[in-house]
Amino acid sequence: MNLQRFYLIGSDKNKRFFRVLKIDRSEPSELNISEDPVVYSQQEVKSLLQRIAEGNRATGGLNFVAKVYGIAGCIKFLESYYLILVTKRRQIGCICGHAIYAIDESQLITIPHASVQTDVAYSKTELRYKKLLSSVDLTKDFFYSYTYPIMQSLQKNVQSKDAVGIQYDNRFVWNAYLTEAMANANLNVYWQMRMSIFGRDFSVTLISRRSRHFAGTRYLKRGVNDKGRVANDVETEQIVLDEDAGSWKGKMSSVVQMRGSIPLFWSQEASRFSPKPDIICRSLCCADIWKLKGVNISVSMLGLFLFDSVQRYDPTYEATRLHFEDLAERYGNPIIVLNLIKVCSNTLTLRGAKIIFEVSFGGVVIE
Repeated sequence: MNLQRFYLIGSDKNKRFFRVLKIDRSEPSELNISEDPVVYSQQEVKSLLQRIAEGNRATGGLNFVAKVYGIAGCIKFLESYYLILVTKRRQIGCICGHAIYAIDESQLITIPHASVQTDVAYSKTELRYKKLLSSVDLTKDFFYSYTYPIMQSLQKNVQSKDAVGIQYDNRFVWNAYLTEAMANANLNVYWQMRMSIFGRDFSVTLISRRSRHFAGTRYLKRGVNDKGRVANDVETEQIVLDEDAGSWKGKMSSVVQMRGSIPLFWSQEASRFSPKPDIICRSLCCADIWKLKGVNISVSMLGLFLFDSVQRYDPTYEATRLHFEDLAERYGNPIIVLNLIKVCSNTLTLRGAKIIFEVSFGGVVIE
């Protein structure tokens, strides 16, 4: 970097071709990124950096910042933009010959030079936001690949391997927001054991992709939202590949399943005094449900099972319909739904929940 710019130098695996990304540091609150259209050789890029250093000698020259393995994105709070860089990585697996990496270390770098920053950049609020961002541990459960779209299943990747451009659903891309500013700039951006059958090597890969939509912790996120996105949507894929055939050429199989919260408007109110929080269901009013099941319920029983028929009352199951339309678009038909509600519980809350969800799903027709 120098006083005016950051220079990010990228190369291919064999260090034969180099590209240069320039990030302006003279703007306190704007992000200006440009990509040098020239493809450099190793000697040419070295000569370029020498010329930049010579031309900026009077203002401090050119200073090395870090060796990085990727850009997780950039973010702006009150004023300045920050770069989130991957500074250490480790390979954890391989799919179709494509390496999959985990992040070992990351670094947050302020883009604007200190001379152009205002007092806002050093305010308590700005520093608090930076601290909150730094508290996110990127070394846990965040993975990436340079050449394989791990956010998609093997089926989609095989079908789209000859497609022009990069098109994908970013529901499983947790840094999607962090990369928006760079994407708008129009930039071109082994734990596995060896196994064999009759001497023929193959690999088994298990991937779980957690959706960033309507995500949250247990009890705090339940049910479905207005757009048909269920809480804690996780897509799990098991891939079996013929290792001897190489990338995209051999026999391969992929089994994909998705789990998520029951696609109705319901919730639980967590409390330290209640280890099993009451269930609040908003898709049907309580009178309708118990009438349908022929159950006589007293006021004291209602105290154990809460209902809210005012907020988000959805008698036509519009949100549920949107959810299954999304599943059909993602995976195709038929859609098989497995009910994972406990059936052996003796508690009134869980038995009531089972009744509600059976009645609710009984009224949903998916064509």
